[in-house]
Amino acid sequence: MKKDKWLIALAAGVGTAGLIYAFWPKNKIPGNAIVQPFDKNKYLGLWHEIARLPNHIERNLKDVTENYTLNADGTINVVTRAYNFEKNKPVEATGKMKLAGAHNKGRLKVAYHLPIYLNYNILDVDAGYQYALVAGNSMDHLWILSRETTIPDEIKEHFLEKAAGLGFNTTLLEWM
Repeated sequence: MKKDKWLIALAAGVGTAGLIYAFWPKNKIPGNAIVQPFDKNKYLGLWHEIARLPNHIERNLKDVTENYTLNADGTINVVTRAYNFEKNKPVEATGKMKLAGAHNKGRLKVAYHLPIYLNYNILDVDAGYQYALVAGNSMDHLWILSRETTIPDEIKEHFLEKAAGLGFNTTLLEWM
C-alpha cells in the first residue's frame, strides 16, 4: 500500500513539474526593458487597445478598453470592456493591479481571478502618458495602447522598433 501511495505522489509531482515547464515563459522580458521612472498616477484613466499580439483571452474581441482607478490601499482597480463580435454582445471584466517591485518602475501584476496575478510590464510610455507599449512576461503578449482610438505614426513606428528590438514578432500584431 505504501508503495502505491509513493508511486501516485511521484506521478503527481512529475505531472506538476511538466505543467510548470509547459506554462513557464521561455523568452522572458529583460528587466532593463521596463520603463523607469514610472508614475502610476499618470497611468490611471482610460486606455484604448490599438494593437495586440493574438492571444486566446482576447479572441473574438474588438473595441477593447481598460480603465484604471486608484484604490484606497494603493492598488489599482482595472475594468476591461470589449465587444465580443462572435457572441454579438459587450463583455466586461474587473480586476486588480499592484506594483511588483520598485514603486518607480513599470512592472505590475494584474489579476482578474484572484489570487492568480499575471505580469504586466510597461515597456514604453510617452512623456504625457498618452501612448504605451505593454507586455506580459514573455514575447507572446504585447499591446499598444492609446488614450484615444488612434495613435500617431511616429509613436507607432517608435513602439514597433522598440518591440522588434526586444525580440517581439511585430508582423503578427492585430490592429484594431
